[in-house]
Amino acid sequence: MKDKASLRLELKERRFYLSLSDRREKGCKITALDETILKDKQSILAYAAKDPEVETLVLINRLIKAGKTISVPIIEKETKTLRLSKLSSVADLEPSTFNVPEPLSKENPISPSEIQTVIIPLLGFDRKGNRIGYGAGYYDRFLKNNPHLEKIGLAYACQEVDLVPTDTNDIRLDMIITENEIIKI
Repeated sequence: MKDKASLRLELKERRFYLSLSDRREKGCKITALDETILKDKQSILAYAAKDPEVETLVLINRLIKAGKTISVPIIEKETKTLRLSKLSSVADLEPSTFNVPEPLSKENPISPSEIQTVIIPLLGFDRKGNRIGYGAGYYDRFLKNNPHLEKIGLAYACQEVDLVPTDTNDIRLDMIITENEIIKI
């Protein structure tokens, strides 16, 4: 089995080789499936995508227009934690830490206890719900402190691996949505 560092490199490369048009086409299918899953959810924490992640801004916009309470994470690099902000418009997002879009100048704090579901970025996944992220553990720490949250990962099918190496700090997903299917764990 590959270690996490070499697996991250391989998965970044797989995603890199998807053309922009492929990412857009696959991303539209993923977010359409995700929108179906989220129709009964009222309060959702969603990552604001940076290229080449599965795009979420169109989905976030649609959910806001549907009257859902949408929040996004703000990275606290010093403490390696996430704080949360309600989002009223994707226009409030600006590139921040690691070039991640965040509503820094329009921050509107929300408690994790007010959220039902979290949509999580990832580099890779397996069918047991294990995910591999970028390696800093922001989401794992957040999820460990908020076990009530339903955890949904968005990924391109090419990001699937047979087995993601895990340790005691890794938190499994409840569902992974790719352009081909919804994988419920």
